[in-house]
Amino acid sequence: MLEFWRAAPVLLLLSMLLPLYFCEVAHYYTFEEEPPGTVIGVLANNSMFNSTDGPTSNFRLMKQFNSSLIHVRESDGQLSIGERINREQICRQTLNCILALDVVSFSKEQFTLIHVKVEVKDINDNSPQFPRSEIPVQVSESAPVGTRIPLDIAIDEDVGSNSIQRFQISVNSHFSLDVQTRADGVKYAGLVLMKELDRESQPSYTLELVAMDGGSPSRSGSAVVSVRVIDFNDNSPAFERSSVTVELMEDAPMGYLLLDLNAVDPDEGVNGEIVYGFSPQVSQEVRQLFKIDPKSGRLTLEGQVDFETKQTYEFDVQAQDISPNPLTATCKVIVHILDVNDNAPAISITPLTSISSGVAFITEAATEGSLVALISTTDRDSGTNGKVHCTLHGHEHFKLQQAYEDSFMIVTRSLLDREKIAEYNLTVVAEDLGYPSLITRHQYTIRVSDENDNAPVFAKPVLEVSTIENNAAGAYITTVVARDADTGDNGRVSYRLMEGKVLGQPLSTFVAIDAESGVLRAVRSLDYEKLKQLDVEVEATDKGTPPHSTRVQLHIKIVDQNDNPPEITFPYLHNGSAEVLLPVNAPSNYLCFQIKADDPDEGVNSQLFYTILRDNNRLFAINRGTGEVYLRRKVNLHEFEDLSIVIAVYDSGRPSLFCNASIKFILTDSLPSSVEIVIMQPQEEEEQQLDLSIIFIAVLAGGCTLLLAAIMFVACTCKRKSSLFKRESEERRIYREAQPLNTSGQSTSSITQSESCQLSIKTESEDNSVSTKTGQREDLKSNSNVSVSASPSQTSSWHQEKSAGSIGGNSNVDQGSTKDSGKGDSDFNDSDSDASGEGLKKICDQNIHSQPGVVYIESSKAYRSAEHYYSHRIDTGLHNGNLTMHYEKGFAVPYSIRTPYYNTYHPRLPNAYIPHHNLKDSNYHMNTATPGRVHREYDVDYLNRGRTLSPPRLSRKYQEFSYAPETIQM
Repeated sequence: MLEFWRAAPVLLLLSMLLPLYFCEVAHYYTFEEEPPGTVIGVLANNSMFNSTDGPTSNFRLMKQFNSSLIHVRESDGQLSIGERINREQICRQTLNCILALDVVSFSKEQFTLIHVKVEVKDINDNSPQFPRSEIPVQVSESAPVGTRIPLDIAIDEDVGSNSIQRFQISVNSHFSLDVQTRADGVKYAGLVLMKELDRESQPSYTLELVAMDGGSPSRSGSAVVSVRVIDFNDNSPAFERSSVTVELMEDAPMGYLLLDLNAVDPDEGVNGEIVYGFSPQVSQEVRQLFKIDPKSGRLTLEGQVDFETKQTYEFDVQAQDISPNPLTATCKVIVHILDVNDNAPAISITPLTSISSGVAFITEAATEGSLVALISTTDRDSGTNGKVHCTLHGHEHFKLQQAYEDSFMIVTRSLLDREKIAEYNLTVVAEDLGYPSLITRHQYTIRVSDENDNAPVFAKPVLEVSTIENNAAGAYITTVVARDADTGDNGRVSYRLMEGKVLGQPLSTFVAIDAESGVLRAVRSLDYEKLKQLDVEVEATDKGTPPHSTRVQLHIKIVDQNDNPPEITFPYLHNGSAEVLLPVNAPSNYLCFQIKADDPDEGVNSQLFYTILRDNNRLFAINRGTGEVYLRRKVNLHEFEDLSIVIAVYDSGRPSLFCNASIKFILTDSLPSSVEIVIMQPQEEEEQQLDLSIIFIAVLAGGCTLLLAAIMFVACTCKRKSSLFKRESEERRIYREAQPLNTSGQSTSSITQSESCQLSIKTESEDNSVSTKTGQREDLKSNSNVSVSASPSQTSSWHQEKSAGSIGGNSNVDQGSTKDSGKGDSDFNDSDSDASGEGLKKICDQNIHSQPGVVYIESSKAYRSAEHYYSHRIDTGLHNGNLTMHYEKGFAVPYSIRTPYYNTYHPRLPNAYIPHHNLKDSNYHMNTATPGRVHREYDVDYLNRGRTLSPPRLSRKYQEFSYAPETIQM
């Protein structure tokens, strides 16, 4: 944030700038190693500025290679050295060392981009140096005059005239120096044989070699050259050419063959065998990049070369025979590196104003064509490969404008509005012109800084609020809010009340507003009866420079409260009482007087009604709405002694306030001139108005009750259906798991297996019921044999034909009904039978009769139809095996039953002899007693297996019911 405030003056200045008109280039120079603070030049004094137009207002440094090397003073653009500049570290061996920077000058009329080039000139601060202090050299005594012997190359880091310019060698009679210049401008020396050598007379020579630069004063470096004369070797190797130049692409792969050197030696044997290698003077850099085969002389690429690092390599290759006194031949190899498009363009963006890295800021008040950022593109490649084309993508509000060479400016194309677009994400694309072209994309963000160009805005031009009277001092009334689309201080709003008078007093004595939050509070208690509305004007002002303000009208309506009781205005009261004349002969319904009252409140609070609080004689009546007091009946002087009443006046507020008055009637013999006799309507007959809110609440409560009842009904229905479904599913499962009962005897009944029956069985130990229903039509003969059978075939058929069984822990009677078709083809169980159970009208029950010592089972069955009801009970003794059927009409039919056969795993039901009976209009119970020694396991197993007895054919609705007793052999 500190940087932002430092940049704020510049942003404010930019908001008043005109578009960029031109770009200038300024040239300056300085020497290396100058002390910090050395003045290079002053931009304000440059000829590009017209002195008659007045001084330039400001200079701002945009870009430089090293921010600490050169400083720019903002007032006049003075360029000074920030720290010592070492040319050899910055530019190495480059002849021209240029430091480039961009400065923007601001004036009242325009702003100018100045491209400043500062040339750093070399000083002679480095001496020449040889790689070795001693240079060994071997020369054959048979070497001819003029033979050139290469030496180590001296190095001087200075350039130009400060580099090596000449060499010297100590005085001798056999050798001289030959100075040559390489392709990169470096000079080097070699020995030249001036006189034939004689090894026997002088086997070695020691020479001093001195290299001197051209600086002032001159610097030098020296090395000792040791020449050793070797024995005679009549022929030395010879290259086809003394110098070879080759070109090498910088992207050539390792192992690439540069050339195939060939040297010949006319000698024979070992004197004619040649080996190749680098001369001793070749630098280590060359030895790492290139490799020569000792036998074949093939020169190949060993490392990766880079055109941008070095463009030319120059070195010597020698061929030497392997004789005892070897002779050598030298060939100079010059390798020129060719550039390829292997470097993508580099993009450097320098914003005019930046707070964070990678983000440029521009004020929304900037005019069209205002400078936002400077883009510099560089490509290390040369020629066409190094030429860059730059484009800008992202938004039409900005465009690129070329400044100079490979530098571009991002400028505005139209006016900006931060409230609409606060941030732009742009893409700078730089593409070189090489083949194939390389592309670099750079994402850049431009944020629009806020200007105080928006005034605070209220939601409405006129605001209306309300507050209740009799408020406490400091009570909250409302909060006024004004929105400002600007940010920071430009969007921070403060509030104040405009001065005014209310009831002759300053407005500030009634209400006050908080300057920061806009909360409006009451200073004093407000009285509706004195002030019904308070009109206030509020001003909202932002804290920008310059500030903007907006006003709003605020109408504060004071809401009336029931704070004033009614006041009786007629009759005039004295100490809460008044006297009224009443004629002695006043008739019934005589209008005695009309009481009048006034309430300062308004609305409901001022609506009054009248009532009599005390009337001991019940002689008077009053109209609730008008306050007219009537005489109920004629006055009897002897009957009434005290003719006074108490009248109360109530308002309709909540809570209701009232006042009362004591009225004393004075009897008089004369009638007043203005006597009005009216017919009084009894109070009981007055129209009463219902409270609409009570009606609404009652209707709503009734609707909710009905809805709740409906939900409970649906829930109960669903629960009962679910329970019934689970019960039936469990019964079906029990039936499927149950094993069929095998019966040794065969039933002689002619009734089919799908006959319908329903039977309940109750024991002393457990109360259970088993029932089966079916509705299949079956024809019956008039005389049919009936037997109680539990054969497997019958049981399965009942299950298959919609049979439903139930087992319950109570003695209730299962119910069912069957409708006859009325065709007379069946006694009961007609094809039109109905199993809905509608015909059941009553359930008859019968007490169980048992004999002493007899254990019995009660099996009850109730059948009904629309006309007939019957029930039966079968009592079975343990010893005699007799069964008695009891009828409700008072008679019984005895019959015998055989002792049942019991099997633990296959329980059987007893077969009974059932006599033939015609049952009409009968309702009976059948009770069956079983032997007492029957095990309990039989009953439990029977119930668990869910066995269903197959009694003789029974019908819920029938015309006749007959049994044909028949003995069944077991």
